[in-house]
Amino acid sequence: MTLVVSRRGDTQNITTLEQAFYWLRKRWPVTDQHHVRALEYIDAAMHCLVSVTSARNAFHMAAHSAGFIPDSSSDRG
Repeated sequence: MTLVVSRRGDTQNITTLEQAFYWLRKRWPVTDQHHVRALEYIDAAMHCLVSVTSARNAFHMAAHSAGFIPDSSSDRG
């Protein structure tokens, strides 16, 4: 998932559970229920307790809640 992370259009490509976990712990601008749930699901996925798809969906919800938007231009090609 590629997120637009600044008003200038800077992007960050999140491709692994570890990257998502790092961003949620160290770089996330808000702490809300979606943030907490994404942290829980990603940690659980890294321990094979939930599916990666569930963790990905939780991360998408947290990103949306934090105001990050997906970079749709990276999907073109």
